[in-house]
Amino acid sequence: MACTGRELRSTLSEDGTLRLSLEQVTYADPAPDEVLVRIEAAPINPSDLGLLLGPAQIDTLRTEGAAENPAVVFDVPQARLGSMKARLGRSMPVGNEGAGTVVAAGADAAQLIGKRVAAIGGAMFADYRLLKARDVVELPEGTAAADGAAIFVNPMTALAFVETMRREGHSAIVHTAAASNLGQMLQKICLADGVPLVNIVRSEAQAVILKEIGATHVLNSQDADFRAKLTDAIAETGATLAFDAIGGGSLGSDIVQAMEAAAVRTMAEYSRYGSDQFKQLYIYGALDLAPTTLNRLAFGFQWSVSGWLLLPFFRKAGMETLAAMRQRVLAELTTTFASRYTRTIGLAEALQPEVVRAYERKATGEKFLIDPGLG
Repeated sequence: MACTGRELRSTLSEDGTLRLSLEQVTYADPAPDEVLVRIEAAPINPSDLGLLLGPAQIDTLRTEGAAENPAVVFDVPQARLGSMKARLGRSMPVGNEGAGTVVAAGADAAQLIGKRVAAIGGAMFADYRLLKARDVVELPEGTAAADGAAIFVNPMTALAFVETMRREGHSAIVHTAAASNLGQMLQKICLADGVPLVNIVRSEAQAVILKEIGATHVLNSQDADFRAKLTDAIAETGATLAFDAIGGGSLGSDIVQAMEAAAVRTMAEYSRYGSDQFKQLYIYGALDLAPTTLNRLAFGFQWSVSGWLLLPFFRKAGMETLAAMRQRVLAELTTTFASRYTRTIGLAEALQPEVVRAYERKATGEKFLIDPGLG
């Protein structure tokens, strides 16, 4: 039997306004290879905010619509619209991942009815999600939806960082915004796997979070001697690979420059081209929307700066690697890969102005979980 539910949508209009709203959606009966999942938990990840709020100018936030059907509206600067043409006028569902209970299934997936599952694939900020059975992961018996809701984006990204390191011939990693949920997972993986990790944070409180789980190298980018300490840590660990969640500004440049400075320490002869040590900076986030600044003449000539995304990594890694990663996540779901949430909200709450401002801040230590059952 078809059912109806709400779905959080983000619509960018040609007039330069972005609108968040809850839309009523009717879900058809599942096909033989499909399941209908009642969503019970869906995390708000930084990657969700790119679609949810995208290029919006947050300080223009305002509400419209009736109390029973509210919407949140923002202005978008004209300069930001050029790269958004493909989504103009489209009502786009939001939410990368989530977990819930299978309430209906096609004939080929009937064994999943009543099972709690997790899934990735978009449109998870909703009451229901219709999915191919092959795209859901059955959670271990007794697993809460909140524990299973975030088994894809952060855990698989953290594991993929280490796998990328191995595949590309590096032996240690530098990571920014390192006290995040993802950063804490990465630190735990590196401790278990014997991988040296240099963590970069921006406050002493964030440094404490990492030190309490056993981190050796934790640097505060706000310290006056940060660059010197960064060079020392890189020289000690041999890190030649960095993953940067910040994106904007000069922090990525500082990391590559420190890698070069560490490499120069061991050079026997001077070269106007710098060291022979190859240095790789991957930018995988945009916590700072400003342009990325690179002081490239301080790097030598053996370096690369490029983007990194999880789905392209999946395509390169192959099914055997992905299966092993997924199995590790399930085995360590409440330890290494546990996500901690500071607030659980309903779908309607996600449109309240003060709540929007809170999750848009992307503050370290503040993570929101949506439970549609709360209203």
